[in-house]
Amino acid sequence: MNTPNIASRRTSWLLAAAALCVTTSASAEIALFTNGRTLKISAFSAQDDSMSLTLQSGGKITLPIEQIERIIDDEWVPPPPVVTREGSKEGVFPERSWKYDETITPIFQTKFNPIIVAAAKKFDVDAALVSAVIKAESDYNPRTVSHKGARGLMQLMPATARRFGVSDSFDPVANIHAGTRYLRWLLNKFEGNADLAVAAYNAGEGNVWKYNGVPPFRETVQYIKRVAGHVRKASEPLTAANRS
Repeated sequence: MNTPNIASRRTSWLLAAAALCVTTSASAEIALFTNGRTLKISAFSAQDDSMSLTLQSGGKITLPIEQIERIIDDEWVPPPPVVTREGSKEGVFPERSWKYDETITPIFQTKFNPIIVAAAKKFDVDAALVSAVIKAESDYNPRTVSHKGARGLMQLMPATARRFGVSDSFDPVANIHAGTRYLRWLLNKFEGNADLAVAAYNAGEGNVWKYNGVPPFRETVQYIKRVAGHVRKASEPLTAANRS
C-alpha cells in the first residue's frame, strides 16, 4: 500500500472539507446518476416515477427516477480510518469472512429471518451482515419509502431494483434477495472488505473507488459504524438486549 499517497489524500480531503464548510450549506446533496456522473444540488423531490433536482445555481430539472443511482448528503467529515482497496485492516468491521456460514444467523428475531437465511445462503453472504444492513436501512419495515425514493426492507432505489431484476420492491423476498445479491457483488468487488462493501451500498462503488477507501461523507461514515455496531453487538455474549 502506498502510505504517502493515502496520507496525501487524507490531507486533501481535510482541506476540501474546510472549503465546503464555507461554500456549501449543510442541506446540500449530491445526486449520483446511473451513468457514473454526479451533480451537486440544493434540494430534491422524489415522486413515484420521477425526481426533481434543484441546482445550486437555482435551476431545476426533472428526470426519470431510474436514472438516479442515489442521493447522498454533501457533508464532509475528517476521513475515517484508512480502509483501502489495497488491504488495510484498520476498519470498523470485525475481521472475518463475510461468506455464508450456517452457524451465523440473522441478528434480530423477525418474521423475515427465513428469507434472509435463504438469500444469504444463495448468494454466499454472512446472514448477520444482511440483517444488520436491513436494520440500518429500514428497521425491518417492508413498505417504507425514504424521502430519497429508496424502497422496502433493503431500501432499493428504482435503478438498483431494475439492475437486479426486481419489479416490486415491496415484495420482501424479491427485495431481500436483490439487496443480498448486491452485497455479494460489492464484497466481490472489494475483495471481502466489509467496510468498503457497506460504504458502497450507501454511497455507491464509484465513490469508494474515487476516494480509494470509505468516502468522507458524514452520512456514509455514520452508516458503516451503525451497521458494524449491530454486527459487533451480535458477537457479544447473548442477552435479551442484544436481540431487541
